[in-house]
Amino acid sequence: MGWWLADTWASNPVWTVSWIVWVIGSIILHELGHGIAAIRCGDDTPREMGHMTWNPLVHMGPMALIMFALFGFTWGMMPVNPYNFRGRYDDALVAFAGPLVNIVLFVLCTVCAVVWVVWASAIVPDPLWGNVSTFLWTGMMINMMGFCFNMIPMPPLDGSRILGSFVPEYARLWQGEQGAVIGLVVFAAIFFYGASRIWDFVITVSREVLHFGVRLVSSGTPAPTI
Repeated sequence: MGWWLADTWASNPVWTVSWIVWVIGSIILHELGHGIAAIRCGDDTPREMGHMTWNPLVHMGPMALIMFALFGFTWGMMPVNPYNFRGRYDDALVAFAGPLVNIVLFVLCTVCAVVWVVWASAIVPDPLWGNVSTFLWTGMMINMMGFCFNMIPMPPLDGSRILGSFVPEYARLWQGEQGAVIGLVVFAAIFFYGASRIWDFVITVSREVLHFGVRLVSSGTPAPTI
């Protein structure tokens, strides 16, 4: 197995470009979702720290971008200060705002993909039709993955902050040095051994949603081969 970028570019450059655009773009929007929610909840830290920007270097940082270049996956960060929040469950709202952005992007990609498959297939020739289909399909998968993975209730993922806001005992499990070490070990196990299963689930769900949308709009139009 070689470098992921070289391998995917050799087999499907359109998919490679789509992957890069959607991973970086979705992370930026995900983090901005956190930032907007935090500001609305009374915390101006995202703006004060200069994170309300479209610059991927700000949200991801050099190390995250290097990881993306090496392995094809990465992460983002949005600084917030929960002590500035006004409401009891504002931390949960701010945490959920990021995955919510992913779901919105998933829905938008799905709607566009259904419209493209049903009405554009008859008038738009290949390779344009196939390239746009690949771009939209990639957006669907990445954002469904962004939602599912971030909703896992394990630090440092958003799901842990959401659950911890409603169940304080759960949040206390991960506090302190021992809790942080245990959380890191469990997260690493999920990431390295569970990510492939989550990805398989994401592909299945995305495909079924897309096929359902195509059948719903036009029963006479076959679903795309993906």
